Amino acid sequence: MPDRSAARSRQAPTADSPDRIRNVALVGCSGSGKTTLAESLAVAAGAVGRAGRVAEGTTVSDYEEIEQRHRRSVQLSVVPLEWNGIKINLIDTPGHPDFDAEVRAGLHAADAAIFVVSATDPISAATRALWRECDDEAVPRAIVVNKLDVARHGYDDMLSDCHDAFGLGPDTLRALFYPVYDGDRPIGSMGLLTGRNYGEPGPCPVSTEARESLVEAISGQDDTLMERFIAGEQLDTASLQEGLTREILACTLHPAVPADETGIGSVELLELITTGFPAPTHRGRGAPPCDPEGPLTAQVVRVAGDSYVGRISLVRVYSGTLRPDTIVALADSDRDSRERIPALTSPFGKQQRPVGEAVAGDIVSVGKLATAQPGDVLHDPDRPVSLDRWPTPTPLLPVAIEAHTRTDDDKLSQALSRLAAEDPALRVEQNPETHQLVLWCTGEAHSELVLERLRTRHGVQVDTVEHRVPLKETFAASAKGHGRLVKQSGGHGQYAVVDVEVEPLPVGSGVVFAERVVGGAVPRQFIPSVEKGVYAQAEKGVTTGYPLVDVQVTLVDGKAHSVDSSDAAFQAAAGLALRDAASHSTVRVLEPVAAVRVIVPEEFLGAVLGDLSARRGRVLGTESPAPGIALLRAEVPELELGRYPVELRSITQGTADFARQYLRHEPMPENLAARYGGSD
Repeated sequence: MPDRSAARSRQAPTADSPDRIRNVALVGCSGSGKTTLAESLAVAAGAVGRAGRVAEGTTVSDYEEIEQRHRRSVQLSVVPLEWNGIKINLIDTPGHPDFDAEVRAGLHAADAAIFVVSATDPISAATRALWRECDDEAVPRAIVVNKLDVARHGYDDMLSDCHDAFGLGPDTLRALFYPVYDGDRPIGSMGLLTGRNYGEPGPCPVSTEARESLVEAISGQDDTLMERFIAGEQLDTASLQEGLTREILACTLHPAVPADETGIGSVELLELITTGFPAPTHRGRGAPPCDPEGPLTAQVVRVAGDSYVGRISLVRVYSGTLRPDTIVALADSDRDSRERIPALTSPFGKQQRPVGEAVAGDIVSVGKLATAQPGDVLHDPDRPVSLDRWPTPTPLLPVAIEAHTRTDDDKLSQALSRLAAEDPALRVEQNPETHQLVLWCTGEAHSELVLERLRTRHGVQVDTVEHRVPLKETFAASAKGHGRLVKQSGGHGQYAVVDVEVEPLPVGSGVVFAERVVGGAVPRQFIPSVEKGVYAQAEKGVTTGYPLVDVQVTLVDGKAHSVDSSDAAFQAAAGLALRDAASHSTVRVLEPVAAVRVIVPEEFLGAVLGDLSARRGRVLGTESPAPGIALLRAEVPELELGRYPVELRSITQGTADFARQYLRHEPMPENLAARYGGSD
């Protein structure tokens, strides 16, 4: 395997035309070895020397402190490589489901995908779901069977597992390379098309049948090749390679490559990427023609914050050529949409290496774009254009936080604003009912990352506190209340007497004020004061401290003093009357109920139904929007949904799609209401 000089590793690979670029995303579940594979490819391509490999954390990816500490990718990273004159933008995506937004961004920026599966573990349900999505989008794919040096399953067994897990046709998955063993130790691989031995010399127990199966699969979609194959003609390697490329681009064949952590499979995969994977000119999916001379169209893939250089935007160029000092506009943005492109760089781990320009199809870093956010489109101000955005998961896990000190509080708002601009999967909410600052995240790992970045990037320390659900209260039955305020303290005193009747209203009615005072018992000028006092007390609650809703409060009588009555006195007396009425009635605690939708493979439907039942959920019905998929609709109290995204992921192995929407408030069961201050 070649080991290029260290001097070359300091130079960023460049491409002068789209046909000399390959954009490839590495995808797969956590622990499959994607990042180690990316490092091995960088070594094989000479981007780093063998000494650059770091056992505890790679030099080309996973360079954030939290990534190295947990040995887990939390963001996509681009590793630019060069092989046989072709620039490869290798997009390493996270495997943890909390960072699904990064996976979607990486796939959107790529033209092909490599699914990395570990021979030590079963293929996860989340990986199967992602394969189906790529299939729906007609993304060319290959499979890398990784960790063969510590495998629990053989290469053939893993290919059979992939065939079943991904629901592939009989000729759709074929080994392109076959591992070569010395005893139980893999020492290289053999190319089935070329017959080339990669790695240490050794016996190659690859049967003629395996090669014949691959050739038949390649010929199956090409009438000319099939005729030659049936006639028994020995097909030349060049014709087979052309046929293989056609099949890969048409998504009718997915080649498989063996790999392990010693570097086996790296050169083989580089050759597959450069000879069999699509150039950006092949890309469809709504993108403009990939023409370096066309109008500038580029899209921000992700935005990263750096404590030293500030914001760095990773940009995929779809049309035109991006150059420094170009003035660009942001499509579909209500922000200040014109910016000047500063110097361009190529990402490589923590490094940003200068490049002169980026042609259509390339991926490049742009520093200090003040307003650009992931998904924004950069274009010529005089030639507006738009591109589809990739789907971003809705953050559904609430994490309530408080600043640790006054100094942290002063910096918290700006820090959160910057993090939210970088991370489309983060939503920051200042809840107007509970007055809590809530971070809505995609899961526990995501929330941990956000808190870590607050601390390390922005120097803000926060404390997590219990997330409060906005409860309310209401009257269960009609009641009368009397409020009397009499104070004499020298000079003008305070005097007001208010009598009210309170009756419950239907759900969603709010608080309604009425009056039927006769004989001027309460002077007309003080009736608005009573109304104001009723609304103020309702906002504070009457027994539990939760806002009072769904009642009508009617002013029926009262008394005033010609000298000591005032607006403030009648406001206070109204509040006293409302609280007095509560003491003569049952006050119920109301909890919010959410409309919940869960889309899940049918194999997990029973477990999901049982879990929702334990959460006091009312299932409204199920549908089958697609074969093997169930759509479940239910109404569930929000008190039961706090950690539901995490637990649903565990129940369904990360395959469920969950959505929630506030529906209404309704009475809480009495046994639970007692915990929250409800009266009997």
